[in-house]
Amino acid sequence: MPGTSRPLPRRSVLRGLGAAAAGAAGLTLAGCGVPPAYVRPADRAGRDLSGRDRTLDFANWPLYIDTDGEGTSRRPTLDAFTERTGISVRYTEEINDNDEFFGKIGPALMNHQATGRDLVVVSDWMAARFVRLGWVQEMDRARQPNVAEHLDPQLRSPAFDTGRQHSVPWQSGITGIAYNRARLGRELRSTADLWAADLRGRVTLLSGLDESFALLMQGNGVDVTRWTPDDFHTVCDQVEELVRRGHIRRFTGNDYVKDLSSGDVLACQAYSGDVIQLQADNPDIAFVVPEEGAELWAESLMIPNLARHKRNAEALVDYYYEPEVAAELAAWVNYVCPVPAARDVLAGSGDAELAALAEDPLIFPDAAMRRRLAIARDITSAERRDFAKRWNGIVGL
Repeated sequence: MPGTSRPLPRRSVLRGLGAAAAGAAGLTLAGCGVPPAYVRPADRAGRDLSGRDRTLDFANWPLYIDTDGEGTSRRPTLDAFTERTGISVRYTEEINDNDEFFGKIGPALMNHQATGRDLVVVSDWMAARFVRLGWVQEMDRARQPNVAEHLDPQLRSPAFDTGRQHSVPWQSGITGIAYNRARLGRELRSTADLWAADLRGRVTLLSGLDESFALLMQGNGVDVTRWTPDDFHTVCDQVEELVRRGHIRRFTGNDYVKDLSSGDVLACQAYSGDVIQLQADNPDIAFVVPEEGAELWAESLMIPNLARHKRNAEALVDYYYEPEVAAELAAWVNYVCPVPAARDVLAGSGDAELAALAEDPLIFPDAAMRRRLAIARDITSAERRDFAKRWNGIVGL
C-alpha cells in the first residue's frame, strides 16, 4: 500500500469550470425528458468483445485514483488489476464536469451509438438522468461477489436506481459545513449557525443546484429523501433574502477552499474530502455534519449502452470492492469509502498514518454520524427546468 501523499482536492480543481455554458445542451435534453432520447432495454446491449479483447476503456475525473507518488504515469491499483487478470485499462481523466460530459457522450447514446467507453464515473444526480433515459446497462451481480458483499448498506438502494442495478459507487462523500475554528472562535453545530450576524459577508454557498439544495433543506428540518417543490422554493426565498442582506459573500464551485484557507471566508458549504486535505495543512479547519443532518452522496461507476467490453468492466468494478483494494484507493482520495470493510485493512496496516485514516469519520462515518446522513431524492426531469431557472437566477449563473 502506498503512503498517504495526497493530491490536490479533485473537486476543488474542477467543479464549476464552465458548467453553465458547456452543459446547456445536456440540461435541456435531460430536463425536458425528450422522448426520442430514451433507449429501450432491448436496445442497450452490444456485442461483448471481452473474451477475445482483454481491454477496457475507463473514463474518470482527474485526481481520482491512486498514483505512484512521483506523478500520474503509474496507477498501482490499475496496474495490479492488469497483472492479475490480463485486462489492460485505457484510463482517461476526461470528466471535468457532469453536464459537460453529458453533452459529450449524450448524442451517441440517444442515437443508439457506442460511446467508445466501457466504464464512466458521474455524480449520482447525473447518474439518475442516465438511468431515466435508459443510457446505461444493468450489471451482472453474479460476476460481482465483492460488490454484493461489501457495498455500504447506506448506499445500496438510492431512489434513482433501486438495488444499484445500473450503478456502483466509486467514492462517496458528505456535503456539510467547513469553518476556521481559530478565526471564528467558536464551534458551529447547525446550518442555522451560518446565518449569525458576525458571519455577514464571510459565508459562501455552493453554486450548483444539485450540490447545494439538500443541506439547506435539511437546515429547515426537511426529510430530503422526499422533499417537495414547496421545500425547494422556501430555500430559494431564504437564500434570496440572505443575498439581499449581503450575508453571502459569493457562490462558489470548489474554489471555496482558497477562500477558507486565506481567511476571506470563515464558514462555507463544503465537501468532506476537500476538508480532510485542507486539514493536512491547517488543523484549524473543521468540518461538521450539522445537527439537522447533511447530504450523503456518491459518484458512481456505470456501463454505457453498447459498451464493447462489458464483462471486463464488471470485473474491474468488482476488483475495486475487494477491501484491500478499496483501502488503497481510500488512502489516496480521502472521500467516504463505499467499502466499510476497508477500514479494518487500514487499521491493521501497521502504518500510523493509515491507521489514523481508519479512525476518520469523514472516510468511515461512525454510527452517530450516519444517523444524520441522508441521500436526497434527485430532481426529476419535470422539475429541473423551472428549478434550475430560479436557482441560477439567484446565484448568477
